[in-house]
Amino acid sequence: MQPVDPVFLERVRWRCRRGMLEMDILLGRFVAQRYAQLDAQQRAAFDELLDLPDTDLWDMVRGEKEPEQARQREVLEWIKQV
Repeated sequence: MQPVDPVFLERVRWRCRRGMLEMDILLGRFVAQRYAQLDAQQRAAFDELLDLPDTDLWDMVRGEKEPEQARQREVLEWIKQV
């Protein structure tokens, strides 16, 4: 696990800013609590999740939709736990 560059971490936090307050809070907590512990593949999966529209990601968080990529499931479960 590589340490997270503070500038890069700020960029990740910025990408977590969404159009939905609920998503802002949830993703912000996830980054604060878990992001530094993710390995490179898990960070890539998180990045893929951030590329999704808010409504799709929110549906996944609520369990109404499954992620298309299997590698996103683990990260999505961690997001749900925060």
